[in-house]
Amino acid sequence: MDQNELKRLVAQKTVEVVFGASDSHIHLGVGTGSTVDQFIEQLEPYRDRIEFAVSSSIRSSKLLQALNIDVVDANSISGVAVYVDGADEVDTSFALTKGGGGAHTQEKIVASIADEFICIVDESKVVKNLGGFPIPVEVIQSALASVAREIKGIGGKAILREGFKTDNGHSILDVHDLLVDDPDQLETTINNLPGVVEVGIFARHRPARVLVGGNDGVYELKK
Repeated sequence: MDQNELKRLVAQKTVEVVFGASDSHIHLGVGTGSTVDQFIEQLEPYRDRIEFAVSSSIRSSKLLQALNIDVVDANSISGVAVYVDGADEVDTSFALTKGGGGAHTQEKIVASIADEFICIVDESKVVKNLGGFPIPVEVIQSALASVAREIKGIGGKAILREGFKTDNGHSILDVHDLLVDDPDQLETTINNLPGVVEVGIFARHRPARVLVGGNDGVYELKK
């Protein structure tokens, strides 16, 4: 199966996991990315059971609204039952790299208010250590040079994502050449740099479950 088919399969299984346990209505958090696009596409039969959704991006909000699902601001609610999102990489401790689409700041906010975070990926995203995929860092404009220098000091190479602004209006530095053997510490170190809005390492907000689409079907990753 190709990668798109694996994404479709894991998205379909996730819809079954989220809505199959009961017939109750839920408050749903939705992330961003190509796998999440597949998840949203399969929500239509269940839209009447979604009281509202909180989205991590303009892109996902538009897809949800096209299904007549009510999308609300995270500031207006106390939390969501389930947050579903993809990842660029996931390691065996369930730490993630996210932000290939530039939405990791909002994704981390929604993950933080969810009772349960379910990460959905195809099996190419499962790695022993994070760092093969560049680590996105959202940075305010005036701090780009200083943050890049600080990242060089810890062994990384920060490259500006040209022609790109986040939904928050900021730039992204993609950090290459960092092997992430301690994602918790690296998340804290980069987030503490002045001018950093958010780093795309999800260690503090790891998912509770990781569902993986593979050639032999969908399986749940075990720590």
